[in-house]
Amino acid sequence: MRRALLALASLLVLGLPGSPALAGVAHAGVAPAQPGWVWPVDGARVVVRPYLAPATPYAAGHRGVDLAVVAVGDAVLAVTSGVVHFAGVVVDRPVITVRTGQVLATVEPVTPLVAAGDQVEVGQVIGVLEPGHCARPCVHLGVRVAGEYVSPLLYLGGLQRAVLLPLG
Repeated sequence: MRRALLALASLLVLGLPGSPALAGVAHAGVAPAQPGWVWPVDGARVVVRPYLAPATPYAAGHRGVDLAVVAVGDAVLAVTSGVVHFAGVVVDRPVITVRTGQVLATVEPVTPLVAAGDQVEVGQVIGVLEPGHCARPCVHLGVRVAGEYVSPLLYLGGLQRAVLLPLG
């Protein structure tokens, strides 16, 4: 049930910041973005594949969200300020990870314009989107807190707030 609710909440299509679409959603009990966090790409906020927590640390799941992008070659932004923890290729995919305390935010497939150890500011262009993760252009964003994957929508906004209902 929890997974189904997270999947439904993650499928929200949000408008641009300040647009009537986003303003309407905010009144519907949807969490806003955390201070100091932005979406990694400009444009409409479309989650093409939601976060799906695995049953166990090594089980199948989707440890992040895939966000629609207009085109391969688009700029990818730092979702938060921090230090570039990793910028390089993992297996066959270019990856950038930014660390802020115990939070790691990773984007892929993104060719880095930064290097490990660089300080980056929220909203700074850190790379260029490459093809290969989705059938249509998308960027994968994963977030780990103290080593545990969590839904990036906890930081970007978009998750519906929990509402306790009476029994029966």
